[in-house]
Amino acid sequence: MNDTIQYHVDRFADIEVLRYRVPGFEDLSLRDKLLIYHLSEAALAGRDILFDQNCRYNLWVRQTLEHIYLTWSGDRQTADFQAFETYLKRVWFSSGIHHHYATNKFTPGFPAAYLDTLLNDTRFEGDRQLLHRLLFDPDFMAKRVNLQAGDDLVATSANHFYEGVTQQEALDYYTALSDSTDPHPVSHGLNSRLEKAADGSLHEVVWKDGGEYSRAIGEIIRHLEQASAYTENEAQRKVIELLIAYYRTGDLHTFDAYSIAWTQETGSRVDFINGFIETYGDPLSLKGSWESIVNFKNLEATRRTERISSSAQWFEDHSPIDPRFRKKEVKGVSAKVINAAILAGDSYPATPIGINLPNADWIRAEYGSKSVTLENIMQAYDKAAEGNGFAEEFYETEEDRSRLHQYGFLTDVLHTDLHECLGHGSGQLLPGTSPDALQSYASCLEETRADLFGLYFLADPELIELGVIPDSEAYKAEYYRFMLNGLMTQLVRIPLGEELEEAHMRNRQLIARWVYEQAASDQVVELVRHDGKTYLRINDYERLRTLFGRLLAEIQRIKSEGDYEAGKRLVETYAVKIDPVLHQEVLERYAGLHLAPYKGFVNPVYTLVRDAQGRITDVRIDYSEGYTDQMLRYAREYSFLTTK
Repeated sequence: MNDTIQYHVDRFADIEVLRYRVPGFEDLSLRDKLLIYHLSEAALAGRDILFDQNCRYNLWVRQTLEHIYLTWSGDRQTADFQAFETYLKRVWFSSGIHHHYATNKFTPGFPAAYLDTLLNDTRFEGDRQLLHRLLFDPDFMAKRVNLQAGDDLVATSANHFYEGVTQQEALDYYTALSDSTDPHPVSHGLNSRLEKAADGSLHEVVWKDGGEYSRAIGEIIRHLEQASAYTENEAQRKVIELLIAYYRTGDLHTFDAYSIAWTQETGSRVDFINGFIETYGDPLSLKGSWESIVNFKNLEATRRTERISSSAQWFEDHSPIDPRFRKKEVKGVSAKVINAAILAGDSYPATPIGINLPNADWIRAEYGSKSVTLENIMQAYDKAAEGNGFAEEFYETEEDRSRLHQYGFLTDVLHTDLHECLGHGSGQLLPGTSPDALQSYASCLEETRADLFGLYFLADPELIELGVIPDSEAYKAEYYRFMLNGLMTQLVRIPLGEELEEAHMRNRQLIARWVYEQAASDQVVELVRHDGKTYLRINDYERLRTLFGRLLAEIQRIKSEGDYEAGKRLVETYAVKIDPVLHQEVLERYAGLHLAPYKGFVNPVYTLVRDAQGRITDVRIDYSEGYTDQMLRYAREYSFLTTK
């Protein structure tokens, strides 16, 4: 393994691209390496799907810009061309023309007239007016996901999950499909686009082999079939077979069968996700964005999560929620720490640091869930942040900074473990409660619930007893980091004057602002000013934990009872609005550090090694590919969908 790997790869706009290591890959068996190789090819084959899901014109825009970049013969050192290159890099990073996190459409840094110069010189023959509107008209397809209360969230969102359909029509359509008496409801709408025909009728266009996205899905299937030859056991082979069957039929009952088999298959070193999974890209939280992560177990670090998951019933029994909402029997909770080997779709270039699946509440209740922490990704973030000056700028005291340096990485990882391993899988819906009852607020409230579960138990002495945290001081590092981020520092990701819309950002501010308001009278938590700057001060960590527990109890009640109005009230009161004065201050202080608020990754490159007879003898991993080179290679090798 190359210990001198360069983590920093590229920097543009508000983004820094990093490189992650895959420790332990060289030590895997040839079978496991080949399994990872073919699963990685299946992951990369779906790249175009996400571009189209994010906006129906994204593939056309991307391919047009790539053609200009590759064929233009003019001066590439001018400010305008550099701005064009930056815009293209942003389109690659966000899988489209909308910001990957804030979801608003970003604006080119070059004038519209310069675009015409590029188009003329590269002999573009497409719809110039449409291209200009997509790039320069701020009101045309303005947000990929609009969550503004009072708007028609479907009609005003630029994603390609609906065509000609209003929010109420979509809700009515899927409400009619649901059956509150069905103990095993499928995830209606997860793998389809809802469209209105000329006669006003609604129908679903299913994403499957032989249907929408057929060519890309066919390539995914082809590589999954190749991967099945290298599975570690029959259970893993069955998982792949069910996933292939789901892709071929589009049948959501088959997807549930696959999800159950995947959840129960815990004996393999290598694992993966691949499909239409998370619903953050849909304002109604119904449609699954395509993503894939290929990984293998970090054996040493997994011992930590196994201690936590083996005590899942203890955590459930001691959760500070109404006993009616606790699971009497926690089933099938498995957790592991993984090394990501490839990132794709909605997990690339920006990626989660933890995953808990499947999402269906009834599968969680009856079969459990799988949780993973992507430790090599978290390590890459940590390495890239060394010596960047952030703590010196935003942490008030040396004591706060000392805790961060001593415990910060450990407690951040543990919070992720608890969030994914136990938080998402905790609690239960009351009989008759629809899993879709919280509608557009579901994603934010679910992330809030999981974060609060992790925060509450991070300070519990049980973690010391389990041997996963060293002492009773460590949790304070994560409490401070989380509250500082939720109240202040995450605001660097939002342009001045805008509101929070992304589910995770809303979740963090909801927790921090609610706690701050509750704690204000007796100064459990304060925002103090000195030397012209605002700082966080936590005066009573034990009472802060109590407040986390109180809010967790209310969020669980809202989910268990399907209390839409209470959930809406919490989100709109605490999670959306931003203090403009504090926002301005954070932006100015952050600017002085010259740090990019968003980060993502390039993937390693895997190459088959053959002997003189053509037999595969190894799979080589290489870390040298740059960001632009990787994006252009992916465009050459994995473009399987036609443009609109």
